[in-house]
Amino acid sequence: MSKQLGFYFDAGRCVQCHACEVACKSTHELELGPRWRRVLDRWAGKFPLVVNTSLSVSCMHCADPACAKVCPVTAISKRKEDGVVVVDSEECIGCRACRKACPYGAPQYGHNGKMQKCYLCTDRIALGLQPSCVATCPGEALAFGDVEELAKLAAARGGEKMEGVTRPSLFVIPAKNVANISIEFHSFFQELHPGRTPSAQE
Repeated sequence: MSKQLGFYFDAGRCVQCHACEVACKSTHELELGPRWRRVLDRWAGKFPLVVNTSLSVSCMHCADPACAKVCPVTAISKRKEDGVVVVDSEECIGCRACRKACPYGAPQYGHNGKMQKCYLCTDRIALGLQPSCVATCPGEALAFGDVEELAKLAAARGGEKMEGVTRPSLFVIPAKNVANISIEFHSFFQELHPGRTPSAQE
């Protein structure tokens, strides 16, 4: 594989406007229901010591995607040229095995019952444009690129690559009130999938 593309999210810059989520739905003309990108908000504490944390997530384009491993018709694959995980809707039979396997809730389903998800706007990237979510973010909380470059950017700003059994291609700069990035990140998904935590120990 020549390179691996991924995302970067700076929680301190996120203003919780959900513009990235709206831009994704608009660009891809998604029907009501499927959300290829989601802004997750989490509140903790009691008044007056209330803390709010947000996380903008989509498909993680994992280095070792669990969804591709379980697909019975090999409709899901990882592109060799950039590591982007894609799904062939023509081949998908809508069995939802990928949804059960993905620890991040990335697989989405519409009226046709076929799996759909973020493909990192590879059509826009081919034209020299940014993914719609990145281009739309007013706080510049989102970025994309090769994971080696994202690693340097994250390290310079006190962030890190998220750990997980599927090796997600996501780097996060935590909000100032977050002590442990990985624990905070995984807690969001623990709420989405009770009893399952996408940790390296899984």
